[in-house]
Order: sequence, then C-alpha cells, then structure tokens
Amino acid sequence: MSLTDKQQEYLQNCTRRWNLKIGATGSGKTWLDQMIVIPQRLLAMKGQGAAVMIGNTLTTLSRNVLEPMRRIWGEDLVGDVRSKDNTIRLFGKRVHLLGADKASSVDKLQGMTIEYAYGDEMTTWAQPVFEMLKSRLRCPDSHFDGTANPSDPRHWLKAFIDRPDVDLYAQTSTIYDNPHLPPSFIAALEKEYAGTVYFDRFIRGLWVSAQGVIYPLFAHQPQSFHLPENALPGRPDGTPAPLLSDLICCQVGVDFGGDGSAHAFSCVGFTRGFRRLVVLEEYYRREIISPSQLEEDFIAFVRRCQQHYGVQRLSVCFADSAEQTLIQGLRAAVRKARIPLDIRNARKGPINNRIRFLNRLLGQQRFLISPHCPHTEEALCTAVWDDKSIGKDVRLDDGRHNIDSLDAMEYAFEPFMDTMTALC
Repeated sequence: MSLTDKQQEYLQNCTRRWNLKIGATGSGKTWLDQMIVIPQRLLAMKGQGAAVMIGNTLTTLSRNVLEPMRRIWGEDLVGDVRSKDNTIRLFGKRVHLLGADKASSVDKLQGMTIEYAYGDEMTTWAQPVFEMLKSRLRCPDSHFDGTANPSDPRHWLKAFIDRPDVDLYAQTSTIYDNPHLPPSFIAALEKEYAGTVYFDRFIRGLWVSAQGVIYPLFAHQPQSFHLPENALPGRPDGTPAPLLSDLICCQVGVDFGGDGSAHAFSCVGFTRGFRRLVVLEEYYRREIISPSQLEEDFIAFVRRCQQHYGVQRLSVCFADSAEQTLIQGLRAAVRKARIPLDIRNARKGPINNRIRFLNRLLGQQRFLISPHCPHTEEALCTAVWDDKSIGKDVRLDDGRHNIDSLDAMEYAFEPFMDTMTALC
C-alpha cells in the first residue's frame, strides 16, 4: 500500500527531538510507525541510552502497536513481551514497555537515560509520566515519536505542542487525509459520532472542549431507542416474547449508594452475534437502607430477571469493587437463596472509554432500552460534561445528576465492549 501525502510529509519532517502525529481515528498515524518509523529509529540507535515504548496501559500498547507489528514483521523481529520485566525484543533491541495511565508509573522511568521513546495515545497519559519522560530523554541523539487523538484544548499535551521553545514537529490530520479508507467506513464513523465531541476530534482532528449533553442522539429522541412493549416478557396472551429468541446472554451491574447517591442495579442483554445491547431491567433506591435490605432487594431483582430472561442466560453480576463488604454480603445472600449467580468485581475501566463506546452504539442504532427503565433513560438524557474541568473530559457528578444508573449499566456491559466494538 502506497504512503499517503500526510505519511510522506511526516517522514520528511520527523527529524526533531519531539515528533508528534495528532489527528483523527483511521488517518494512518500508527500504521506508519509500525511499518517504518519504529524500525528505523531502533536500527539507528547508537547505544547512548535505552529504548522505551509507552501507552495508556500495557494492554492497549500491545493491542494498538506491538501485535500489528508482529503480524507485519514476524516473530523473529517482534518478540513476545517478557512479563517478568515488561520488555520486548524489537529488531534486535531490548525495549522497555510502560503503561502511563497512572501517575505512579513515573517510578519506572526514574534513573533511566532514554535514547528513543515511542508514545501511543498520549492524551490518555497521566501528566507526571510525561514530565518525567522529558527529563529522561537526554541523549545527544534522543528522539521521541508519539501519536494522539485530540482532546480538550486545555490539555497539557496541547500546551506542550504550542510552546515556541521546544524542538518539536507536530503534524495534524483528519480522517479525510487517508485515501485508503473506504468511503463507507468514513460515512459510518460520521454517522456514529454525529453531534458529539468525538466528531470534531476523531473525524476532523480538532482540539475541542467537551460541552453539553454527553449522549445527544439519545437525549434528543429517547423514544427512538425504546424496545417495543410487545417484545418483552409478560405478554398478556402468554405467548413467548420475541426478544427471548434473540438474546444470547444477560449480565447485571451493581453500583452501591452512599453520601447522597443511590443504590442501582441494571440488567443488560446482548442479542445474537452481539449485534445489540439492550437495557432490560433496573433498580434504583436513593435512601439509606441496611445491608440486609439491600441484599433482599438484590435477590428479588435477580429472581425477577432470571424469571423473565432465563437462568441459563443470566449467571454473572459485576459489582462496584470499591465496596467489598457489601459485595461479600450479596455473595452470601445468593448462596443462601440458592441462586446460581457469579458475583465479580466490576472492571471499572476509564469512564470515557465507556462513554465513547455507548455513543458509537447509539450512532449505529445498536442500543435499545426497555420503557420500564425510566431512571436509566433519565440518566442518559441528562448526563453532561463538567464545564469546570480543565484539560480533561469529566462527566459531571454533582449529586443532582443520576450517575448511579449509568455506572450500574456500564459495569454490566463493560466486559463485552471490545467484542461489540470489533463488529463496528
């Protein structure tokens, strides 16, 4: 595949100490690094210092960069990650791997002298990691190559790019700069991100603030995402609900209340082939209750869901891991009630990943909600970005907005986000 004009432009100009590609999803930023930039940089190293690759997490770094490189170049040139010390052999060079989502990761950079560093998803990094990297990139021939999707214009990376005193080349790109993308793919992304902050960032490659409602497609017309009443269990004529024939599994999410927030349960279902996500049942109680009352309510909720959708479909629950005592209470309660349900800790990945995922499903018309889930519907309609947050996207949680129903729903669908995204 021939190089795009933007890719050729980058190769001609990436001679600075800091070299960044900032732009839209699918614009060819990372592909160029996998094919040309990273191999050339590693082979040109003079032994002045270490080589480091940094991503949001080790998992995302491997998925976004290392695994595609292994498919391109083979296992002889791109080895396996050594879990013992998080290093990899790339083109004969030992490369240190680092996740930068937590500020505590700075400890792994301390004391290093870095000759070459590569950065993936830079706008997702904790700023202290980047600040430490700047002090470690101290060889005469040190180079850094990095990629990022744009974020808030007050983000620390944007401030670094705009500094006039940095030896830096920063290229910007839009999705339209990659002529190899099928028009149908571009049109699909335009539709999925329409009306959201992600359209400007991931399509147009712009640094724009997240403002207003988070789920505009849903908020403007929630009824268009309603599951038809006649598709649900409990039909007056006693005939099987059409939805049941299409559901392959269900999962429950639990968010525990406290300090003014509510206890919330959410049961979500996945249709055949993971084509659609359906919010089926909810529980919402905003008052102080005893652990025993919470357990009693939970048992009743699970029994109702299993009765409607089948015990074989609903066998897993994901609960807020911050409340281990309450989780243990729920586990004891289901054992006592002889309910077959595995209660696990919720994954609780980045909230904005869950938000982006749901916005894509909304744009693809792959999300449905039962009309019997008014609290979840209201939460989706009223969720807004915190306009007081500086430099990063934060969902407003001021005690007046129902974040609890959103958390419970997200804990339930989070394990299958990658599976469903792969179908986009």
